[in-house]
Amino acid sequence: MHPVFVARDEASNAVPIWFVSTVGWDDGGGPLDAATRVFARAAGYEPRPGNHLLVPGPNSKLGGVLFGIENPKAPHKNLFGPGKLADVLPAGTYRFANAPHDTRLAALAVALGSYRFTRYRKSDGKAVRLEVPDGVDAAEISRMAEAAFLARDLVNTPANDMGPAELEKAARDVAAKYGAHISAIVGDDLLAKNFPLIHAVGRAAAGSPRLIDMTWGDVKAPKVTLVGKGVCFDSGGLDIKPDNAMLIMKKDMGGAANVLALAQMVMDAKLKVRLRVLIPAVENAISGNAMRPLDIYRSRKGITVEIGNTDAEGRLVLADALALADEEAPDLLIDMGTLTGAARVALGPELPPFYTDDEALAAKVTEHAAAENDPLWRLPLWKPYEAMLDSKIADTNNVGGGGFAGSITCALFMKRFVEHAKAWLHFDIYAWTPNAKPGRPEGGECQAARAMYALLSERYGR
Repeated sequence: MHPVFVARDEASNAVPIWFVSTVGWDDGGGPLDAATRVFARAAGYEPRPGNHLLVPGPNSKLGGVLFGIENPKAPHKNLFGPGKLADVLPAGTYRFANAPHDTRLAALAVALGSYRFTRYRKSDGKAVRLEVPDGVDAAEISRMAEAAFLARDLVNTPANDMGPAELEKAARDVAAKYGAHISAIVGDDLLAKNFPLIHAVGRAAAGSPRLIDMTWGDVKAPKVTLVGKGVCFDSGGLDIKPDNAMLIMKKDMGGAANVLALAQMVMDAKLKVRLRVLIPAVENAISGNAMRPLDIYRSRKGITVEIGNTDAEGRLVLADALALADEEAPDLLIDMGTLTGAARVALGPELPPFYTDDEALAAKVTEHAAAENDPLWRLPLWKPYEAMLDSKIADTNNVGGGGFAGSITCALFMKRFVEHAKAWLHFDIYAWTPNAKPGRPEGGECQAARAMYALLSERYGR
């Protein structure tokens, strides 16, 4: 059980949290007794979403907490709003005295809101604990919270402590915890074993590029393969980024962090799958042997790729990894990467786009994204845009011409490396929360993983 949660004990002294809204506030309805309502009015409390009030109890102790949520009939509700409680409450143990809009997501939000990155300084957080609400599976939400913490920790760690070798170690730690098999192809062995694009992107860095390969589960079970972009720092290469665009490029391994989070949930829940995780781990650096604009490389799949821009490196390392994954025709192939600024321009940091040609699968992704409050939005694999990737002297360019539809052309580029998988999902995530929100502290973020875990749980069971 996650440390935020404690088992329900009828004899405990957990402090009640009353969720209130404008409904019934003025006419005396709602969950509050008369004395608490009188105190709230005297204190000038208004039941606005996110507004809280500490209510005194007997013997100078805390008697309860009022927390505002949206009117139940409001068209838009912040289901993670109660995550703010982790920041505003004094240390102690609390319980939900009445139900918020979604009790399960509210409890998860409190856990997610309790996250602190403590590798380099002590936490300023408080020990806020929550009794597991009735009807909530504590193991399940603890599983999700722990996975999110893993992804956040990996993304938040700077590149001097999270290079390709350290990312491999993090993957090995996850593998060891669940008895998974793991191996890595490192440095020039990538050329010997036909991963030229991964090698080309990562060869200029001091830390050797590598392909991490983890497998777990019954070999006879349905094959689910996860591929995560592991660019531990992205300078842009010779097409170097400006300083403001390079500032948070420690997060460019967010795809790898999130597939590891998803893999951890799958293995912890013992889903009935044969799981494979592929992470091309590199740093896109600059030195005398860095790849250059207009260089041409033959990929693992045999497709020749002209380098239109060295800052479009994530799709290159994913291409070789996807080609390997596709060779065994998995039942479901999922890739995640922090790939395009175009996705952020179109949808912002909170709403990653996803791509698939499978209509039924797309509908399920949308359904689970909404149910888990893990927002996702489908964009099209618009075939006419494939012409933007044309090269005059190679099979394809790695970027689209003209600067249009950058996220779509990236997805179309990677689609060329997926031929045999029975279904394919591509996620262009951000893996970062620029401004803190309830349940989502500023910094590294877990995106798409919870929604995909819910989908895999439904599809493959336990």
